[in-house]
This record gives sequence, structure tokens and C-alpha cells, in this order.
Amino acid sequence: MWQGLGGIHLLIILGIIILLFGATKLPALAKGLGQSINIFKKEMTDDEKKAQAGDTTVQNTAATNTTAPTAPAEPAAGPILNPGPSAQPNTDSRR
Repeated sequence: MWQGLGGIHLLIILGIIILLFGATKLPALAKGLGQSINIFKKEMTDDEKKAQAGDTTVQNTAATNTTAPTAPAEPAAGPILNPGPSAQPNTDSRR
């Protein structure tokens, strides 16, 4: 996808970004993007640690549990449906 993207193309894209956002807002945008990436990476590693801890817990309980498995307490609920957009009355008195 990015194979034909050369140096001149990147300069044009950078120029368009500077025109759209302005040179003063670019550092703030880059900082926000960097913080978002760091938060995403942190959450991913936390989830991986929880999954690994959960796997070892399941293995430990399966090895020590010698009784017959029981049925789940409640059957799974039906699918969750999206109710769709709700109609809002027009209360704008400026017309």
C-alpha cells in the first residue's frame, strides 16, 4: 500500500497537514497521539497479563478439582439488540 510513496509525496502530505492544523497546533496533536499510543500499549500489556494469570488459575483449579462439572446457573441471555436512534422533539423556539 505504501510502496509507491516517495519523499516528495510525504512532503506534500506534511504540507497539507500544516495548512490544515497550523504549525502551532502540531506539537499538541503529536503529544496527544503519543499519549494515546502509550495508553493503548499499556492496556494491551495489562490485558495480556490478566489473560496469562487467568490461564494459570484455570489450569490450577482444573488439576485440583475432582468433582463432576456442574451446569451453569443461568442460561445465556438472548442477543443484545441496538434500539436505534430515538426521535427528539424539536424544541427550538428561534424559528
